[in-house]
Amino acid sequence: MSQEAAGEGRVRVVGTAHVSEDSVREVEEVVAEERPDVVAVELDEGRYRQMKGGTPDDIEASDLLSGNTVFQFIAYWMLSYVQAQLGEKFDVQPGADMLAAVETAEGMGIDVALVDRDINETMRRFWSRMSFVEKLQMVGGLAFGLGDRRGVAVVLGLFLGLLFGPIVGLFGDSLGIGLPVLSRVTGGLVVFVAVAAALWVVGKSFLATDERALLAAGGGVAAGMVAGVGFGLADPLVANLSPFSVRTLGSLTIGIGTGLLLGGLAATLGTAFGSGAGGDVDEIEEMDISAMTDTDVVSAMMEEFREFSPGGAQALIDERDAYIAHQLVALRQSGRHVVAVVGAGHREGIERYLANPHELPPMDSLTGDPSGGVPWAKIVGTAISVVVVGFFGLLALSTAGNDTLIRLFGAWFLINGVFAAGLAKLAGARWTSAFVGGAVAWMTSINPFLAPGWFTGYMELQYRSVNVGDIGRLNDLLADEETPIGELVGQMFDVPLFRLIMVVAATNVGSIVASALFVGYILPLFAVDLGGPAGIIDLMFEGAKNGWEILLGLVARA
Repeated sequence: MSQEAAGEGRVRVVGTAHVSEDSVREVEEVVAEERPDVVAVELDEGRYRQMKGGTPDDIEASDLLSGNTVFQFIAYWMLSYVQAQLGEKFDVQPGADMLAAVETAEGMGIDVALVDRDINETMRRFWSRMSFVEKLQMVGGLAFGLGDRRGVAVVLGLFLGLLFGPIVGLFGDSLGIGLPVLSRVTGGLVVFVAVAAALWVVGKSFLATDERALLAAGGGVAAGMVAGVGFGLADPLVANLSPFSVRTLGSLTIGIGTGLLLGGLAATLGTAFGSGAGGDVDEIEEMDISAMTDTDVVSAMMEEFREFSPGGAQALIDERDAYIAHQLVALRQSGRHVVAVVGAGHREGIERYLANPHELPPMDSLTGDPSGGVPWAKIVGTAISVVVVGFFGLLALSTAGNDTLIRLFGAWFLINGVFAAGLAKLAGARWTSAFVGGAVAWMTSINPFLAPGWFTGYMELQYRSVNVGDIGRLNDLLADEETPIGELVGQMFDVPLFRLIMVVAATNVGSIVASALFVGYILPLFAVDLGGPAGIIDLMFEGAKNGWEILLGLVARA
């Protein structure tokens, strides 16, 4: 359909499927037939340059400190992966329609206009408009859709377990999980480690890595449950451990075991019900390719996504409809004859705005940071920060003693630093990066506006370049169904973007786990020295009273 206004130019909108060979031919035919003044394409400068074989922009280290950069790349990766899979099924390079429009226009000496919003801004607004639960659902869908479900189960289980373990340590006695039970569980852990290590070594000569790991884990769990927990064969060894060590190891074992069970259940449900934000690409295998010109695949996927994330769909689809329409209206008002090549999912919205330009939202509402609702996450995070700072402050004003405070703060600093830096290093960070992340973890773990992973990532970007072009390499690796999972993961870590994401995530997880362990295990030890919970409360009231008297004294002198 051609949109034309009196005394102005006109716009013909061509809706295409980004993975359709028919769309490529249609674009070439329309441009040759219309011979417009301008061919407008659904691209921004960065994607245009990359499509033409240029080098994508690197992530700026300073941008990483804004907090959402890595998650924006995850969202962009999800969309890119779905398109790449569809392109492989239909034997068409994703974006071939846009490339055909550009090359046809340039071959005929016709101007090309890039009318889409910058992809980084789109993904930033996409991420910002999603709720916390929606973000978890999307990232979880990406993990279940792309990753090995056993790996996802292990990671999810470890994360849940390390958070659940301190709860068992704190409240286990009231739940019937006292020191005798924890001693048996600790014995089970000892047997598990010994048997799993033996099976791992024995299986090296005749089993593949995946089968070897499964044998070691399964055999170790079975032996630990029967010999360690059931018959108490490791009790003499456990008797030599301190009650604190037994309580710590036992509660962590229960926590991690429960977490792995829940992670395995989640992975099983994900397999059974097809978890994933974008649906299973295999379901589209039998789709009539000609029907795809009526609704762009990615836009169709996001229309389904609109059901549980209206804000995300608004940023990805609705706002871009309006943004592109603004550009086309301006070209039309300049008297140009325009052929606009856009994804078919955008066509209806754009044509509606072209017919009724007075309905277009202001351009400044489509750019910059979107205004959201009540920032509950920041409010809760700030409250936590105030509570932690207030706790240390009130104790400092009491008679608890500087020695106790120094030891308490030292433990907080050390456990956060060790876990954040340790997990960052395990994820592949350089020693310098891991050290920086660990050094700031004590502060960022109580500050909702910062995260230690941002600083680790900042340092990583001083040594390696990371850009959106890495997503193509990741998609190629994920499409490989023959490489063993262990080798495939190693190849993924060779991709700078994936390594950066894992390093940032591992640093943040390490700090979260450390904070939970501090509250669950370290703080109770100090509480005993300070008279237990009642003694700590008394000291805090004493600190508040002393602080009030100091404040009154300062006011009196003023």
